[in-house]
Amino acid sequence: MSATRVARGLPATPVGRVRAAINAFAARSPSRFAILVFTLLILVFTLLFSLPISSANGRWTPLADSLFTAVSVICVTGLSTVDMATHWSVFGHLLVYIGVQVGAVGVLTMASILGLVISRKLGLRAKLMAASDSNPLRMHSGPVAEGQAVRLGEVGKLLTTVAISMVVIEGGIALLLFPRMLIAGIDVGTAAWESLYYSAMAFTNTGFTPNAEGIQAFATDYWFLTALMIGVFLGAIGFPVIFAIASNLRQKRRRWGIHVKLTVLTSLILLVAGAVLYIVLEYDNPKTFGHLDAGHTVFQSFFLSTMARSGGFSTIPIDDLHGSSLLVTDMLMFIGGGSASTAGGIKVTTLAVLFLAAFAEARGVESMDAFKRRIPIDVLRLSVSVALWGATIVAVSSILILQITKAPLDHVLFDVISAFATCGLSTGLTERLPDAGVYVMAATMFCGRVGTVTLAAALAQSQRRQLYHNPEERPLVG
Repeated sequence: MSATRVARGLPATPVGRVRAAINAFAARSPSRFAILVFTLLILVFTLLFSLPISSANGRWTPLADSLFTAVSVICVTGLSTVDMATHWSVFGHLLVYIGVQVGAVGVLTMASILGLVISRKLGLRAKLMAASDSNPLRMHSGPVAEGQAVRLGEVGKLLTTVAISMVVIEGGIALLLFPRMLIAGIDVGTAAWESLYYSAMAFTNTGFTPNAEGIQAFATDYWFLTALMIGVFLGAIGFPVIFAIASNLRQKRRRWGIHVKLTVLTSLILLVAGAVLYIVLEYDNPKTFGHLDAGHTVFQSFFLSTMARSGGFSTIPIDDLHGSSLLVTDMLMFIGGGSASTAGGIKVTTLAVLFLAAFAEARGVESMDAFKRRIPIDVLRLSVSVALWGATIVAVSSILILQITKAPLDHVLFDVISAFATCGLSTGLTERLPDAGVYVMAATMFCGRVGTVTLAAALAQSQRRQLYHNPEERPLVG
């Protein structure tokens, strides 16, 4: 019988059959496989965080807190129901540090990197899984046009870029932070650990702090804050953009794809627009920027605009912002960063495509054009799907949290969007949530990080062949 199985190409051992089944499932539905792996990883970290060895007081951490922390870490959100600096032991902080690294690059990407390191080669199936982790269009079965940011043949180079950029960027940010901590009077060992911790939380756009006072001790240290801004921005633009930049640096004639151009341009526009709005809205608020001079107000506004996109660090209490500024922050968080980045949100390219479609409709032209390139209609459909699914998740979560807590709408909406966009900024509502609210917020973070496209593709069949078309009729719109 064993010879028959081998002859038919079937694995002869139980381990081999399980491995073959997993490979077949991963190849058939990368979206469902990604959600399954994310869920299993969260469950493992929930168990580890609940152990007495993980807490500073040596006691078991309640399920709601350990689960929420695991989701927040793996989804690189930055929200917490406990004091992250004082509640966890050294082992617990190591779990946080490792968890954000895995969650930031994506589970399938991390698995592919490990496979590339071990075997020194990347098979077609591993390339497809890694590609689906960096391009939502690949979540569907069937052919995918190769006119995109990262081609399938370049996936191996992309994975190498991901690994190298994480080490180089986080190491560089840590080197910038380390001397400032020494100047602040922190001992060498603590300064080394905290600089590595802060650099990881900046690049992964998480926003956790290793010390109880957070970054308040460095609220006026512009060297320290600028280093954090650089780390957050580089993490938020996305690994395909970093890969494109790294590839073009070695070429005499540099050619930037439309994804790179849209991501960088839209990110810079949002950064400047957010900073200008914060200056206008908060210059007379004595609790935030009202007591600062013009130069300090401008810098702090740019810092807040950077962190509102997904960074999660803050030099001011968020609940002291005016309601108008909270709404601006809601919009910036909901948009988030670049595709296949450590940031969350619906992504800046989604926003750009929606605006390009609106401009094309206003001009009465059929095609969406940008930088002398035409954007196909399937990208617009995907963008609309992402935005609508994101808005639906935020709306449902907000209604549930409002019903559970009876808290003000602006605070509930802010924390829910922060959870969905994996930002980490909070009005303080999350820390006061009952267990039911904690589970709702954990589910919101999970949906936001896994991705609306991944979630939708996992819940429905990836692609169905339509054998007929219904008669066409146009409803009234607008």
